[in-house]
Amino acid sequence: MPIIKELPHVPAERALRVIGGRWKVFALYFLFDGPKRLSELRRLIPDVSQKMLVQSLRELEEHGIVHREVFAEVPPRVVYTATKLGMSLRPIVGALCDWGKKHRSELEAAAVSGVKNTTQPKRGTPSKSK
Repeated sequence: MPIIKELPHVPAERALRVIGGRWKVFALYFLFDGPKRLSELRRLIPDVSQKMLVQSLRELEEHGIVHREVFAEVPPRVVYTATKLGMSLRPIVGALCDWGKKHRSELEAAAVSGVKNTTQPKRGTPSKSK
């Protein structure tokens, strides 16, 4: 079954499914600056395996976010570029980066001041009074 048919109908969930995953945002971030070969992306994203990077790029390609061009050379040269639809994600990815920085600094500031994170579930069972 094609990946497009598996996408949710709720717009925000759909967007997160398309760009979600460990390596897709990394690849997009670097493709915003221009075309890249797979080896360039691997150097820019050192923790990713080639298999996972290729899988992420293929999924982005299937969603129309990335264009993959194969040049008829020996050995074949493959270049990835962000499509027009992919480039439309640039402000969104930028906003996510900004939010991530803000979230990190706020959590670090809370840790320094000794304030507990109120979003974590409480452990243990409530005490029963007799």
